Amino acid sequence: MTANSGKASAANANAVYTHHRAGVVSVEAVEAPEVVTSDWIDEQLAPTYERWGMRPGLLAELAGIKERRWWPEGVTFDQAAAMAGRKAIESSGVDPSEIGMMISTSVCKHHLEPSVACAVHHQLGLAPSCTNFDLANACLGFVNAIHLACTAIDAGFIKYALIVDGEGSRYTQQQTIARLQQETASFTDVFDEFASLTLGSGAAAMVLGNLDQHPDAHRVMGGIARAGTQHHTLCVGDLDKMTTDTKRLLEAGLDLAQEAWKDSTVDFDWANTGMDRYIIHQVSSVHTKLICERLGIPTDKVPLTYPFYGNVGPAAIPITLANVQQELSSGDRVLCMGIGSGLNTSFTEIVW
Repeated sequence: MTANSGKASAANANAVYTHHRAGVVSVEAVEAPEVVTSDWIDEQLAPTYERWGMRPGLLAELAGIKERRWWPEGVTFDQAAAMAGRKAIESSGVDPSEIGMMISTSVCKHHLEPSVACAVHHQLGLAPSCTNFDLANACLGFVNAIHLACTAIDAGFIKYALIVDGEGSRYTQQQTIARLQQETASFTDVFDEFASLTLGSGAAAMVLGNLDQHPDAHRVMGGIARAGTQHHTLCVGDLDKMTTDTKRLLEAGLDLAQEAWKDSTVDFDWANTGMDRYIIHQVSSVHTKLICERLGIPTDKVPLTYPFYGNVGPAAIPITLANVQQELSSGDRVLCMGIGSGLNTSFTEIVW
């Protein structure tokens, strides 16, 4: 892995990552079973909407999110992540004892310590020699973990890495709805917490390995990252409450992604040749439309999961990739793209 290296110059503000020996052996998703429609949320907030002269339907019509999923009561974030991890290991055919690194990228946590990774490691029965830890970076955690795991594989430190992510929106949305149902809830409160209602639940996992042992694995070519941390106050959240300046966050995120995309031409040919699929972090219809317009991405190459899953945080990219993997052919170029609160953006190319 190299940062600002290769053909990049001092004028290039992107961090650049290049990988040589690592590939995706398997990627799997687990769907949370309980469907929560946007119509149902509108019904819960009907008195608040009426009080402030707001019309229902913004979640479905403006954000394009018809429904999202919840885990049943009692299912923990680490249990969800472990379900996905188990599925990815079984799909890969890899002996769990050979996994040398396990990274949990879940935003959702029940406590500050120990790490979610500890619980997942235990549930999967991974070896004592398997280094395990959490890597948190809002919605970009999974993409960051891919780079980190590939770096360890390239260096020969490990044979296999497992990345897991389990997210749940039940508690956050229950708390948000209850708060917005109160007579003291203002017009501004509704818009400040609107993004909380777009969240969804789900889990995903990926096994990465060395291409020498797995020549049929999907090669991770590398990617870029770029920071715009002057915007770190635009979206701040925990399990109880998330407040978002939606308009400014969208504008700043699009600007950051466009700057990164422009400078990526120094090291990658993404803008010139085009990809076979663009796996964009799933936020909303507005976000998807505008990012495609800004970067000149053809919308027919962008698979969508947000209408039925909502924004599943860092699990969104691997969930979307897992859902379309059967449509991909050998040699297809796939670009995973995300913008995370903070702000950070990252793009990663995988050759299928």
